[in-house]
Amino acid sequence: MVDGGEETVDVLKQMSLSGYANGGVFCCLFVVSCFTNKYVLSVLKFTYPTLFQGWQTFVGGLLLLVSGKLGLVEMNTFPRSAFLSWFPGSLMFVGNIYAGSRALSRLPIPVFFSLHNTSEAVTYLVLRLTHREQTSFLKLSSVSLLLMSAVSLSLLDPQFDPGGYFWALMHLLSVGGYRAFQKLPRYSHLSDLEQQCINYIFSVLLLAFAAQPTGDLLAVFSFPFLKSYKFQSGCCASALLGFFLLLSTVKLKRSFSVEHCAVWVFAAKVVTAFLSPFVFDLVVNKPLLCCLLLNSFGEALLIYSK
Repeated sequence: MVDGGEETVDVLKQMSLSGYANGGVFCCLFVVSCFTNKYVLSVLKFTYPTLFQGWQTFVGGLLLLVSGKLGLVEMNTFPRSAFLSWFPGSLMFVGNIYAGSRALSRLPIPVFFSLHNTSEAVTYLVLRLTHREQTSFLKLSSVSLLLMSAVSLSLLDPQFDPGGYFWALMHLLSVGGYRAFQKLPRYSHLSDLEQQCINYIFSVLLLAFAAQPTGDLLAVFSFPFLKSYKFQSGCCASALLGFFLLLSTVKLKRSFSVEHCAVWVFAAKVVTAFLSPFVFDLVVNKPLLCCLLLNSFGEALLIYSK
């Protein structure tokens, strides 16, 4: 019995170490992926989101399908009805990545994260209206803090960019709606990878059709960095990092509970926001710093309330 107990303890320790290793890999990939996207969008000023996101989703979808065929990831085949019924979710996913690219190209990373966190309020309102979801006082307080800090940011940001905040608003609405859509019971049979595979396929098609009406397809030929080694390597790196971040996120969810995964995501965003001023320009004053800290506290409180 003692030997059996010791073996159980050893297994639990190994599982714990493996889980923390997965969390560390996730945080590293998250930071590098965010910085790479920000570099391509802001420093190189590649402001053609239909092409940038179309490239990322094409590479991600291709790698995911190949990985599934080779048995490197667990992804089951799904009926055409499930594929078509997920279309509203894919539309919100496209809105998420398109508006997110627009916003990230114009806003500092800490500000972008703070506005992104407000999507939790959108999810809360949707679930409250559609499912009559009961809410604790702690969760209501955290959502209120997120909203208050986001509104304060728009008033106190010394680098206020109306276009950036507009696209951030579109982004957080898409993210909040998509998160609520994922919680519908009829889609519980689709795994995270299967959902993402459908998103990738729809995204490539939708963004390819949108490239001409938005003018991105013609304008990209005048982009000065098109033949630059930095630009080419940055775009390739962003697509590959996005795919590996997806796999790392799925692996993280298998190692921890939903609540503990949220803690790792929170930690990754805090590290990214803290390091970003050392890499990218950011004008910070006391009111802005207070808003950012208030938003982080609201997110931490939301995680604790769950």
